[in-house]
Amino acid sequence: MNRKAKASRLGRFHFDPLLLTACMSLLFIGYVMVASSSIHLGSKMLDNIWNYPLKQLIHIALGVVLGSTIATVPMRSWEKIGPVLFLIGLLLLVVVMVPGLGVKVNGSTRWLSLGGLRIQVSEVVKFFAVIYMAGYVTRHQQTLRVSFWGLLKPLLLFLIASVLLLMEPDFGSAVVILMIAMGILFLAGAKLLHFAMLFSALAVPAMLLVVYEPYRMIRVTSFLNPWADPLNSGFQLVQALISFGRGEVLGVGLGSGIQKLSYLPEAHTDFLFSVIAEELGLLGVMTVVGLFALLVWRAFQIAAQAEQAGEHFSAYIAYGLGIWFGFQAFVNMGVNMGMLPTKGLTLPLMSYGGGSMMIMCCAIGLLFRVHSEIAEINANAIPEPRVKVKAKND
Repeated sequence: MNRKAKASRLGRFHFDPLLLTACMSLLFIGYVMVASSSIHLGSKMLDNIWNYPLKQLIHIALGVVLGSTIATVPMRSWEKIGPVLFLIGLLLLVVVMVPGLGVKVNGSTRWLSLGGLRIQVSEVVKFFAVIYMAGYVTRHQQTLRVSFWGLLKPLLLFLIASVLLLMEPDFGSAVVILMIAMGILFLAGAKLLHFAMLFSALAVPAMLLVVYEPYRMIRVTSFLNPWADPLNSGFQLVQALISFGRGEVLGVGLGSGIQKLSYLPEAHTDFLFSVIAEELGLLGVMTVVGLFALLVWRAFQIAAQAEQAGEHFSAYIAYGLGIWFGFQAFVNMGVNMGMLPTKGLTLPLMSYGGGSMMIMCCAIGLLFRVHSEIAEINANAIPEPRVKVKAKND
């Protein structure tokens, strides 16, 4: 391969202007909307209207610092420690269920409290899952393409993680990490027949988890017809749909929404997209959708460039991050618009939350690292010599 030594990738850091624009725009819009949707909560609960906006600003600042630190770590280091990180993630899922260590909120034990900051363990596991799976398919790509066992082997660990998540319970995050794993496996060349067999095997237990868990069944039935019980099981979705209806094309104006005023539950977290729809209208909704589309598109473009450069681990990291951001954003938006049953998933880079914001920023920092290394490799590539052919005289 006509390239300079790969150590040269540790030179000048290369920023992706489109990726930076998408991320900064999502962070800015998200912060403004979190402030708009939470000022009344701060006044009502803590007699301080700036409580949530100030905390979210701290979350973003910490996230940017952590993401910038992540971006300085070479990809070869992530490849080496991937399996260890995933095992640490599994250990954290066990620790969070230990009485006295895990923090219980709204009936779910999903958080660990570290220095006054609550970290949602499932977000950490998603980040580690991308790194581990990218390393696995890089090491076992040939086996993966010909053997069903090559597909099933890494998913056994992910099934363990999913079981631990369901015990919290956190069905939404379990689905996300399985989608990350299966998406990377598919892009690495796993056979469609093997995927069909696997989906068939997972479909039945997934349906049973819904049917035999009352609160999940209620979510599905209320999703199908929220107006049947608008004051109880369908309350969240009905209020979210009212938000979209009130927003129309241009919205009622920033800060002028009324659904966030004790009508729409979790307005600054899971249902922030509904507040955007009410206050910024269709224009705001399409802007946010467009920014997420740009983010996912750039992630896949960076992955494709990494594949062309022969950096398969970096390529699958970028693919995995793109799948994660795209799928989680799609689910959150789908829930807000009544397209999907209610799930407790945040809107990446936008919803209120310290742990979620910091992990998302770390993921973006890793994506920037992939882009920088590939840009450095391409910049240092030695061009192929041109061979001149002289025409012979007859």
